[in-house]
Amino acid sequence: MSKRLLQEYSYFEYSVDTIKESRELHGGKLIVKGVLQRADTLNQNGRIYPRPILERELENYQKLIRENRALGECDHADSPVVELKHVSHVIRKAWMDGNVLLGEVEILESQPMGKIIAGLIESGIKVGISSRALGSVKRVGENNVVQEDLQLICWDFVSEPSTPGAFMMAEGKVYDDNVLKRVFNKSDRIDRAVNEILSLNRNKKVL
Repeated sequence: MSKRLLQEYSYFEYSVDTIKESRELHGGKLIVKGVLQRADTLNQNGRIYPRPILERELENYQKLIRENRALGECDHADSPVVELKHVSHVIRKAWMDGNVLLGEVEILESQPMGKIIAGLIESGIKVGISSRALGSVKRVGENNVVQEDLQLICWDFVSEPSTPGAFMMAEGKVYDDNVLKRVFNKSDRIDRAVNEILSLNRNKKVL
């Protein structure tokens, strides 16, 4: 089954005071917090991510966070594979607060792209955060709703759009299931399958 590369943009908020506080609290490291994504909300790309699907993907993503593999790139990428040469940050924490998915992100200043992001942030340049995922959408009324086959890959830092709607774009390239083997290792796929089984069992108990 083929899937398209989906990307979602949202603003990432921070201030000079929070940057200074972050370095003081984390031994010089630059760690920023903010909104990574929103559920059940029409985004700038004209899509809606149902909360149960986003919560499921967040649960699967926790494995990458625990294993220190929740990496992201500087700028958009048109591939589902995170390229190490473009890595700028790592997600340290991610959690839901109502329909809002929040995150704590460490900027990797030891990496060239991390230095770029840190420099932009400390210069007061607003950057955004953009999710990268494989999946499909279905037209429901006036909206495109993300479907159950969604598989979250990462969040990237991207530039702020200069005009409203500047980041609205058509769906990305189409990829088949073989690509997923490059994105998620065997352990990741097993963990995802276990989470799906546990989720089904929880739903049966509720019923």
